[in-house]
This record gives sequence, C-alpha cells and structure tokens, in this order.
Amino acid sequence: MADTKAPSASAATPVRPSAAGPVQSILLRRARELALVPALLVVMVIGAFVNDAFLTENNLISILGSSAALAMVVLAESLVLITGKFDLSLESVVGIAPAVGALLVLPAAQAGFGTELPTGLAMLVILLVGAAIGAFNGLLVVKLKLNAFIVTLAMLIILRGVLVGATEGKTLFDMPDAFFTMATTTFLGIPISVWVAGVAFAIAGTLLRYHRVGRALYAIGGNREAARAAGIRVDRVMLGVFITAGVLAAVGGIMRTGYVGAINANQGQNMIFTVFAAAVIGGISLDGGKGTMFGALTGVLLLGVVDNLLTQAQVQANWIQAIYGGIILVALMIARVTTGRAQD
Repeated sequence: MADTKAPSASAATPVRPSAAGPVQSILLRRARELALVPALLVVMVIGAFVNDAFLTENNLISILGSSAALAMVVLAESLVLITGKFDLSLESVVGIAPAVGALLVLPAAQAGFGTELPTGLAMLVILLVGAAIGAFNGLLVVKLKLNAFIVTLAMLIILRGVLVGATEGKTLFDMPDAFFTMATTTFLGIPISVWVAGVAFAIAGTLLRYHRVGRALYAIGGNREAARAAGIRVDRVMLGVFITAGVLAAVGGIMRTGYVGAINANQGQNMIFTVFAAAVIGGISLDGGKGTMFGALTGVLLLGVVDNLLTQAQVQANWIQAIYGGIILVALMIARVTTGRAQD
C-alpha cells in the first residue's frame, strides 16, 4: 500500500506548478494592462496642483478632443504590431489622405486641383487613399517578403514628399464643413471624434478578445508558421490588417484636420514617435502576439494628459518629445522585467 500511495503523491506534486504557471501569466498580463491606470491618476493629481483649471470639464474634454486623432493611429499601429510587423508610414497617411480629398474638392483658385469633387465623394476618396497605401505596404511586406520597417519607412518619406509637392508647401483652408464635423460637432458635450475613437477601440477590443480574427492576429504575431499550420490564412489576414490600419490612419487624419482647422504640408510629421510611445507603454509588444486595446487606450490617455500638463506648465515642445522618448525607454525596461524575455 505504501508503494502505491507514494507514486500517486509524487505524480500529483508537479501538477501545481503547471496550473500555477498559466494563472501567474494571466495575472502578469492583467497587471501590465492596468499598470497605467494608477500612473494616469497620479499625473492628473499633479496637474491639479500645477493649474487649477486642469481638472475642469472644459480642459478634460479638450484633452480627449486633442487625443482622438492620435488614438485612431495608435489603434492602427497596435493591430499591425500584434501581428509582429511595423507600419511607420501611418503618420504620413494622416497628412496625405485628407490632403488628397481637400485638393480634389477645392477649386484651383484655392490651391486645389480644380476638379471640385462633391464633398461626400471626396470623403470616400480619403478613406480609399488610406486603404490603397495600406494595401501597397501589405503587398510589399506580405507577398514580396520585404522588411516591414524599411518598406514603411520608405513610404513615410515618399508620402511626405508627395504631400509637400501636391500642396506646394501651402496650407489648405476653406474646405467643406464635412472635413471639420467630427472635431467641431459634439454629442453630450463631447466631440464626435472622441465617440468615434471610443467605438473603434471597443470594436477592436471585442474582436481581439472574442472573434476568430482577433485570435488569428495573436497567433500570427506569436508564431507565424504555427498559425499557418493551424489553417490560418496568414497572408490574407496580414494584408487585411495593413489595409485596415491605413483606413484608420486616414480617419485620424480627418480628425486632425478638424481639430487644427486646416491641412498643412507637415500634418502628421513626427507623430509616429508618439504613436509608438502610446502603444508600447500601453503594453503592445514589439515582438508581436501580445497587447490589448484597453492598454493601448490608456497609453493614449496618459500621453494626452502628460502633453496637456506640460503645455500648461509652459514646457517647450522639444522637451516634450524628449520626455516621450524617455517614457518609451522606461516602458521597454518595465516590459523586460515583467515578461522576463529578451527583446530582439
């Protein structure tokens, strides 16, 4: 009897670590996802001491409104990052997509192409431009197997040059109201752009958590060949992600146009650094296969609050960029400690 009991006890012993492993992993992911919430609250408390107007309703709505365009581009980049790829060209899409729509709708006397396209059709063109750029990037990366970082960096430079050339370096004004509606129209006192960004994050978060497409994205980012062996159409899914990212960035461009009230030749420039900062500190892994939309959204909100706080404290814009760079480095170090994995 003693011999029969001993093996059963020893066999039962290893079960605990194997059961505790997944639980511990889940807790770590949840902790990483919620890690920015306390930081966000701390920054808001600091803001209240810096400026009495910081926690007022108008200022909080202003933070949300100014962060809406960034949120859409962060959402776009996060989807690409989850698949294990990069898209640096999204910042240029923010500029070129609405600019093409504006140039098509404006008369030649106002620096437009003179086509004077109907407003509704011009808005559709903006989305199509974003989709076309995403599709082109996707074909080069997915079908031709080119390096995503280099391809999208080249596209960023190309599109930036095209924007400057098409606008002749001028700022575009006097577009139809549709270009400004999302930023200027409010619902329950909050800009439509904020509602659109919130709904977009909610839909993306739901799909990633509960839909097979979301599971496919994580599987591709975790192990592309294993995902292909499991029957996932990797190329088709990744091409769809690049196209979706382009469309989301184009919507972000419309939001930025409405918030600024014009389109200049530099629209979106250097935005990608802030996008990566928000995504990385929000827990989106640069290695692919990890991250949640809630984490990415808290990253956007934290940077929006920090930007507003530094602006009210009259910190120069150049220093704000330096602070964002520091935030990215700290986030990478935290990720290294919490995951225990080296980052290649």
